[in-house]
Amino acid sequence: MQTVILPRIEIDNSILLSLKSSAEELAYKMKFYTAVALYQKRKLSLGKSAEFVEMDRLDFIKALQNEDIAIFDYSNQEMSEIVDDAQSLLKILK
Repeated sequence: MQTVILPRIEIDNSILLSLKSSAEELAYKMKFYTAVALYQKRKLSLGKSAEFVEMDRLDFIKALQNEDIAIFDYSNQEMSEIVDDAQSLLKILK
C-alpha cells in the first residue's frame, strides 16, 4: 500500500490545553472523526473508514459504539425500501 503525507495542521497550543489533550491524541481524534464523517456521508465504506484509522472493522464498530455513533443510519425512506425489498424477496422465495 502506498501512503501519502498530507499537509501539516497548525493549531494554537491553547487548543490542546482546552481539550486537555496531547498533539498525538488530537491528531488521532481528528483522523478518527474524519473517518466517521466520511463513513456517515457514505464517501467511505465501513471497511475503508476502519482502514483510514488503522483499525480492523470490528474495532472500528466498537469505537463507533463507544462514541454513541450509529453504525447503520438509514432515513425513513431508505428503511421503507429495504423492508419492501425484503418482503418482495420473501414472496419470491415462497
